[in-house]
Amino acid sequence: MDEQRTPAPSSGAGGTDWRAVAAATAGADRAGAEAGVRLAYRQAGLAEPERVVWADSPLVATAAVLLLTGQRATLPDVVAARAARALRAAGVDPDAPRPGRSVREAVRSRPWEAERRRVLTELGPRGWAARWALTSAPLWELTRGLTDRVRAGITTGLAGPDQGRAAGVVIGGNTDAPAPGPDEQQVGQRDGQRSEPQDEQRDAAQETAVRLALASAVLGQHDAAWLAAFDGTEALAGVSAVARAAGWWWPYENVAVISERPRELHRDEAGRLDRGDGPALAYPDGFALYAWRGMPVPADFLAGLGALDARRIRTEENAELRRVMLEHYGYDRYLSESGAQPVHRDETGVLWRIELEGDEPVVMVEVVNSTPEPDGSSRTYWLRVPPRTRTAREGVAWTFGLSAEAYEPQRQT
Repeated sequence: MDEQRTPAPSSGAGGTDWRAVAAATAGADRAGAEAGVRLAYRQAGLAEPERVVWADSPLVATAAVLLLTGQRATLPDVVAARAARALRAAGVDPDAPRPGRSVREAVRSRPWEAERRRVLTELGPRGWAARWALTSAPLWELTRGLTDRVRAGITTGLAGPDQGRAAGVVIGGNTDAPAPGPDEQQVGQRDGQRSEPQDEQRDAAQETAVRLALASAVLGQHDAAWLAAFDGTEALAGVSAVARAAGWWWPYENVAVISERPRELHRDEAGRLDRGDGPALAYPDGFALYAWRGMPVPADFLAGLGALDARRIRTEENAELRRVMLEHYGYDRYLSESGAQPVHRDETGVLWRIELEGDEPVVMVEVVNSTPEPDGSSRTYWLRVPPRTRTAREGVAWTFGLSAEAYEPQRQT
C-alpha cells in the first residue's frame, strides 16, 4: 500500500491531518523545521541553537549525534564520513563539536507533561480518554510499530552492520553526494582496521551508545500520534511545527540535528512494512528497511522472488524466509508443483498436506465454488488450514469458525 496514494485523514482539533504528517514522504520543509526548532527552544526558555545540522536519514543523524558526543570509534566508515560531512556543512567541527547537553527534556518532555496535566484537569479522566480515542489512538499503534522498526534498523546498522543485511537493513550511500575527502576518511575507523571478530563487550558498549543516542531524539513526524491530541496548542507550537516539516531531530544546547523524512513508505492493510520489489522504507541517502508483510527480509532475497520454483522453496533453510517464499509463490501452486498428495477427500473438498523441514506442514483444502462463473466454469479455491486438520470437512468448517460436526452448509459459496 503506497502511503502517498492512499491517505486516511485523521485530523486533530486544530485541523492538522496528523495521519498524513506521520506518513509524509516529501522532502522536508527545512525553513519551516528550523523555525519550529528555534521556537521550541524559546518556548522552553532556552537560547536558540547556534547551528542546525541536516542529515538525509535518521541513521546518519544518529551517527552525527555520536560524533558530537565523542563516540565515533566504532561507527561504520561510510556512515561516519557522511555524518562528519553533514556536521561540517553546518559549520560544526566533528573533532571539536561542543554541542552542550541534550535539552530534549526541556523542549519536548516537560511541555508535553504540563499540557497533558492541563487537559486532564480541564476535561477530567473520561473527557481526556474520549479526546485520546478520537485523535491519537487511531495512529498510536501504527506509528509506534514504524518507529520501533526504524530504531531497530538504526541500531543494527550502526552497532551490528554485519547483521544488517540479514535483518533487511541497508545503511546506504548517496551516489549523488561527493566522495569523502582525506580528512573525512579519518573519522571513524579506516577500512580494514576494524578488529575481527569484534570483542563482545565492545559490541555491547556500541549498541548501548546507539540506544542512548536514539533515546535523546524527538521523533518529528512520528510524534504525530500524541500531537494529534494537542493540535493547535500554543505551548507545543514549536514541536508541532517541526513534526509537520521534518523527520526525527536531536536538540542540544548549541546544536540541533534534524533528519529528512523518508522518500518511500510502503505498508500493507494491517499497517506493516511491506514491499516485494524494493525497500518498504527508504530515505534519501539510501538508508532503507526491507520487509514482506512486516517481516524483515534481506534486500537480495526480494530480488530473487521472481525466479522461485518449488525446489528453491523446499531447500531454503530459514523457515521464516521459506514462509515468505510460499506466500509470494502461492501455496496452491507450490502444492501442485511439489508432488503433494491428497490425504483426504469428501463432499466438501480435498485436503492436501506437505511436510516442511524445520517448520510446520502446509495443509490446505481444495474447494470448488458451487456457484458457476458467468462463462459456466467453476472456480477452485485453496484454503490454508491448521496443521492439525485431518479431514476436508474439518478444514472447511474451521474457516467458518465451526467444528466439523456443526458444519452443515445448505449450499457452498
